[in-house]
Amino acid sequence: MIFAAITKLANAMASLPLKLYKNREHQRDHPLDYLLSTAPNGHMTAFNFIQTMEVLRNAHGNAYAMKQYGRNMEIKALNILDPTRVTPVLDEKTSELYYMINAPSGTYYVHNLDMVHVRHISVSVKGISPIEVLRETTEFDAKIRRINIEGMENAIKASFELKLATNLSDDKKAALRKQFEDFYSKNGGVIITESGQELKPLKSEFIDTKLFDAEKVTASRIALVFGLPPYKFGAESRAGNEEQSIGFVQDVILPTARQYELEFNRKILTVGQNLEGFGYKFNLSGLLRADTKTRGDFYFRGIRSGLFSPNDARELEDLPPHPDGDRLFISRDLVPLDATDKNEVVGDTNRMKTKGAKK
Repeated sequence: MIFAAITKLANAMASLPLKLYKNREHQRDHPLDYLLSTAPNGHMTAFNFIQTMEVLRNAHGNAYAMKQYGRNMEIKALNILDPTRVTPVLDEKTSELYYMINAPSGTYYVHNLDMVHVRHISVSVKGISPIEVLRETTEFDAKIRRINIEGMENAIKASFELKLATNLSDDKKAALRKQFEDFYSKNGGVIITESGQELKPLKSEFIDTKLFDAEKVTASRIALVFGLPPYKFGAESRAGNEEQSIGFVQDVILPTARQYELEFNRKILTVGQNLEGFGYKFNLSGLLRADTKTRGDFYFRGIRSGLFSPNDARELEDLPPHPDGDRLFISRDLVPLDATDKNEVVGDTNRMKTKGAKK
């Protein structure tokens, strides 16, 4: 169940498109956009990078990726490190944060601006491991399972109870059992009992039904620790699918995405680039995508009210832009709020506004 929780979180985050924007415009040709949207290093895609970071973050509480620079001090790659070899430390004099790396070749210290660090949740500079929080729960679950396995192994394997009217010696009991087995196997399961004998089938229950109650408790605790809604583990929910998806995105995915965005903006971009309007952003619309009817109504209202252009809607549906699709439109039946004072009305396309219209 822990493996399933980590897998769901890692795949959800890795599936989100991550792009570099400048004042809300996607910077497709910028090398820093290519770095995180396509190839963060020489052996990983962007999906593998985020997925691996999420696995480490949710398993160990921390995930680290160190910046690798090129000849001109440009960021060439982001290399993921083993979190068990990295320890955040604070300089006593300057209070600057460094990362101590225990590599096979020695110990190294890296400044915090050269290390991308995302954590599960923390009370200091280091994140808390969810698995450590769940250790008592997993130990309890293992004990319950071990008890049931031992019960299965030690349970009586007999299928029938054969009652006799008289006491028999051990030799006669063994001979009678052998005769019963041979007759049962040779006659297609048909048993003939003689006078003074009674045959009764045995019902054996090797698994205690309380085991399933213990599994429900374990699943509920795992879901709570990882922030996953119970329905992700098969639990029943009264909420609809769209409501459940929105809750999952708002309570789990959005805080995680925001942490990545701020970390990338601070560590990958310079202060000057941030001031110019550059910034990384995940696209969460894919996880919030509703049914066809709801999406169509949303696009229809958005385009008619000038919220976004037709090409904006086409981009959300992964469709190519139209040459004339960047214009914003407004409904002709709309009137400005101050029209009663200025006597303005919306006209046709050739005459958008007419002032002082006659009654």
